[in-house]
Amino acid sequence: MNISQPPLSSPIEDKIAWAEDCYKRFGTGFFTDRTIVDLLNKLKRAVQNSREEMNAAGIDEICRECEQNEGGSCCGSGIENKYDGWLLLINLLLNVRLPKKRYDPKGCFFLGKSGCTLLARHVICVNYLCKKLTDRTDPRIIKSLRAKEGEELNTLFLLHEKVKKYAL
Repeated sequence: MNISQPPLSSPIEDKIAWAEDCYKRFGTGFFTDRTIVDLLNKLKRAVQNSREEMNAAGIDEICRECEQNEGGSCCGSGIENKYDGWLLLINLLLNVRLPKKRYDPKGCFFLGKSGCTLLARHVICVNYLCKKLTDRTDPRIIKSLRAKEGEELNTLFLLHEKVKKYAL
């Protein structure tokens, strides 16, 4: 199969439409590739591990307070422009429903009522920690979190490359 995705500068709705079209046309084929299936499962576990670490460290709560009480900015409008069609396709392969509209006019297109709606996230969304978080979190916890995020991002990179190679 040979498919070309919209440019990174395209509106997010165009990239979502491309990913959904690609999934409809070729989605089941991805599941016949054992490496892709294994990487999808490994990524689910890695995401769960890093998110559990964030929650246990209280980072989720600090972010929620900042968003609600201080206006937040980490998940602001425009962050979605970092996402390409391949990353959105991977989310569809992970059984994520991509939003059709923005939940919060000031927020990222993928920011929902309970946080990020994506499982496979851009590197900036995975590993950005503001100074407030780093000041309030034990460095040993951050080191442990970084290790888990590294596993998540490494697995995502391998999956991203394998999905592209399969499709192109």
